[in-house]
Amino acid sequence: MRLNGLGVSPGIGIGRALVVTRGTRNLQFRVPERRIADELARLHAARAQSREQLQHLKERIAAAAGAEHAYLFDAQLLMLDDPMLVDRAAAIVRAERLNAESALARALDEIASLFDRADDPYLRERKGDVADIVGRLTMNLRTNGDPGDLLGDVEGPLVLVADELSPSLIAQLDWQRLAAFITDAGSWTYHTAILARSIHVPAVAGLRHASTVIQPGALIAVDGSTGDVLVEPSTDVLAELDARAKKRRAYERSLDEYGTLPSVTQDGTTIRIEANVELPEEAARALERGAEGIGLYRSEFMLAGMHAAGLDEDAQYAVYRRLIDGMDGRRVTVRTFDVTESELGVVQAGGSSRAPLGLRGLRLSLSFEEVFQTQLRALLRAAAHGPVRIMFPFVTGVEELRLARIAVEQANDALRERGISPPDVPIGIMIEVPSAALTVDLLADEADFFSVGTNDLIQYCLAVDRTDDRVSKMYEPLHPAILRVLRQVARGARRRGLPVSVCGEMAADPVVLPLLAGLGLREFSMAPVAIPLAKQVVRGLRLPDTAKLASRALRAATAADVERTLTEFLSAARTK
Repeated sequence: MRLNGLGVSPGIGIGRALVVTRGTRNLQFRVPERRIADELARLHAARAQSREQLQHLKERIAAAAGAEHAYLFDAQLLMLDDPMLVDRAAAIVRAERLNAESALARALDEIASLFDRADDPYLRERKGDVADIVGRLTMNLRTNGDPGDLLGDVEGPLVLVADELSPSLIAQLDWQRLAAFITDAGSWTYHTAILARSIHVPAVAGLRHASTVIQPGALIAVDGSTGDVLVEPSTDVLAELDARAKKRRAYERSLDEYGTLPSVTQDGTTIRIEANVELPEEAARALERGAEGIGLYRSEFMLAGMHAAGLDEDAQYAVYRRLIDGMDGRRVTVRTFDVTESELGVVQAGGSSRAPLGLRGLRLSLSFEEVFQTQLRALLRAAAHGPVRIMFPFVTGVEELRLARIAVEQANDALRERGISPPDVPIGIMIEVPSAALTVDLLADEADFFSVGTNDLIQYCLAVDRTDDRVSKMYEPLHPAILRVLRQVARGARRRGLPVSVCGEMAADPVVLPLLAGLGLREFSMAPVAIPLAKQVVRGLRLPDTAKLASRALRAATAADVERTLTEFLSAARTK
């Protein structure tokens, strides 16, 4: 079987399918033979717990409404001992080495198909009763711990197959065992896709039904460049994919030398290239690839598997300190939590999370002072160990930035009362909503630096939800409006003498990089894996040529016209 989606992280990965649906509530995978007995024990324990729960419910209903109303639970109790359900699931575990949850789902499908063929409408309706008891069994099977613990000794390498894969789940798993991941939903700028590129794992998104048609344990080959996903490929196909993977690795090795070279154009202009990272452990990879610093540390990845309440000041300080120490004196820019209420683990009274235009980013931090102050104090303490910049996300205007600066001063005062003297820390903002881009001259009076988050900026300027594959094709980084906004931000920052970088996915695109330089941008931050190629591109540029390119692109009427202008520029550059 061949599926095709959107390749969002290049490379080829081959492994056994681990199917994840409904967040982490439904994990389906093949277990090692030594784990079969453990799975059977889990299954029988879930049946015993379900029996106890149903008996209690039956007694409660009988006491409240009479014994005649408790007969429904008698039927469910009988189902627990029906050989077609739990016993059939146990047989599937033994024969196919599936985890208990997968085996139960398979048994339910078999029973449901029998009910669907029944002539009696009453029998067909009983399918819901069986689904109810399977739901109870699955609930009682569910692990209370870290998903990574449950998968600790599952045979790898693994290909994660998900309806929608959260970055927090990926962050909890052992990346060395991940061959690739594929999702039904998502796009190039989806957070999971960005993380895949950052940790150098092939990924394909937008497959729509992969999580329902791929069986757990199936052998999967993923090409993150073409978007192809092959299920149970032949030996010949695997050999071909292996050859392509070796060729790609050789190409990537050929770029390694650029990581050690300065990022300077042919006419002598320095272009600063930094790294986007999610974990302190990525500092070593960033330096190895030639990063001059960390342009974006996504601090919200510390929340993977926990809420902000479980991440105290000392815990955060330790993480920031590891990152700073790992960068060996190079600049580190930390973005404060860019999450929604539910992701932060807090909800205001009478309110609810309504991402992406609800309470998120800086406005969320300002609404929960204790969480914000904890993060700021940890950052200011860590700044004593190396050059740190604090950056606020989703800023919409001067008022929010002023409130954030007041919060920083409050955190400074609190530390001074404890006998700690924090250093001065530059304060910057993300330019990622139109209101910030249009008032960049006003914000420049209050900020020390800007960083353009092109992923959200494009989404909000063009009114396109990048996670909705029905309109994601309208997400156009080369739209004339986006080029004009970027030029305005670059000019506004330059007039006030403020540094401005681009940390969105546009910065990592080697085709677009000459255009961004031509628009006046001189600092870029990207996934570590993209840095050597970016340096190769920079070292081949002459800024007068990029300025002419930008001038022509700014006169284009459509994104397609801009793309043609870029193609002509690159073709001419190759012939020189």
